[in-house]
Amino acid sequence: VALVAFRGKMAELLLPPTRSLVRTKRCLADLPGGGGTPLASGIETGLALADAVKRRGGTPLLVLLTDGRANVARGGQGGRPQATEEALTVARLVRAAGVAAMVVDTSNHPHPQARALAEAMDATYMPLPHADAGRLNAAVKAKAGL
Repeated sequence: VALVAFRGKMAELLLPPTRSLVRTKRCLADLPGGGGTPLASGIETGLALADAVKRRGGTPLLVLLTDGRANVARGGQGGRPQATEEALTVARLVRAAGVAAMVVDTSNHPHPQARALAEAMDATYMPLPHADAGRLNAAVKAKAGL
């Protein structure tokens, strides 16, 4: 498991790939929130991690938790239209790289932008309000082939 946060103006690797459940839980508990959403930067960082895992012989699964609403472009400037288009462009790179992916829509109600992002990635789409921990766990295991 690795954890990338994307908020403010850029994405940040909070937890490099690890098998430590304790480190993962601690990192998730301290996960920062708020601010802008540099979604393209987050997907791009996740894709780079997935590529590194593939080069080491692993089989990555990119799980993206988002409402799909980008508002910070990769250069750090605001603007929904550009940020949204960049996120979709990077999402298509995930598809082109053949990386298995899931998009967990964190909106209170399923959001069309999160679904569009999943479609661009060729990812499984799962709206969070309809997915409890058990369903989410089962979906991740199924997508990862476990």
